[in-house]
Amino acid sequence: MTSLNVDIVPRVLAIAGTDPSGGAGTAADLKSITAAGGYGMAVVTSLVAQNTHGVRAIHTPPTAFLSEQLQAVSDDVTIDAIKTGMLGTAEIIETVATWLDDHPPQVLVVDPVMVATSGDRLVDRRAEQAMVEFCTRATLVTPNISELAVLTGSEPAANEAEAIAQASDWAAATGVSVIVKTGHLTSRWATNTWVGPEGVRTAANATRLDSTSTHGTGCSLSSALATRLGAGDEPATALSWATEWLHEAIKYGEALNVGSGHGPVDHSYRSRRSLAATPPAGAKKVSETP
Repeated sequence: MTSLNVDIVPRVLAIAGTDPSGGAGTAADLKSITAAGGYGMAVVTSLVAQNTHGVRAIHTPPTAFLSEQLQAVSDDVTIDAIKTGMLGTAEIIETVATWLDDHPPQVLVVDPVMVATSGDRLVDRRAEQAMVEFCTRATLVTPNISELAVLTGSEPAANEAEAIAQASDWAAATGVSVIVKTGHLTSRWATNTWVGPEGVRTAANATRLDSTSTHGTGCSLSSALATRLGAGDEPATALSWATEWLHEAIKYGEALNVGSGHGPVDHSYRSRRSLAATPPAGAKKVSETP
């Protein structure tokens, strides 16, 4: 298990949409940031009516209110890392980009929510193009295979080698690192590979799990990575910890019994396990006999 520096509590801002069922969006972001040892904050881009079966409706507040949220946080709090998720429209992307120009972060992790793993487009072409441009300002991007294809102007990769080649070319051209995720390919391993402008830096492997508790995995991984990078971890350490933690969260997600569709991961399984193994300071062991 990866050892972390727990002396630093990074202040991490998630900018994303909501999920009232708690599995994705800002709900997953905040749980992941906390699990990774950070202090989580959230600015909401869209209000999403969804559950474990899918999205029913989206309400997008005016971008003027988005600007108010962003300014309110940055006027008062030092932000160590930022993670973006669902930005949704070109206007939202432009609003966030303008704010970032005035508040450049040390760490910016972009989950470029553009294409579902099914291949369905989640935003229109104008927003898609704006997101491609937005990704070039990131420290790290975490696309799925379909989104990596959009970023690179390619067909979706059929295997890990093709995906790494696409990411390597794009990273070298933009100076932005990429996490290549193979969770939706067909190999035995679900591998997350950090590809930097100089090439492959590190990879973290996890055994592929047969689980329906995968709702919000993209949100959760990117938020955990932003938190560990914000704490000062090197890429290898951040990626290894986030991959191990998420694998465990997926493994035990079904036991939560949340919803009847694609349920959430168990973000807090590891912390509950640690809590059960470590009695509170000063507590006395209770005897089973008088």
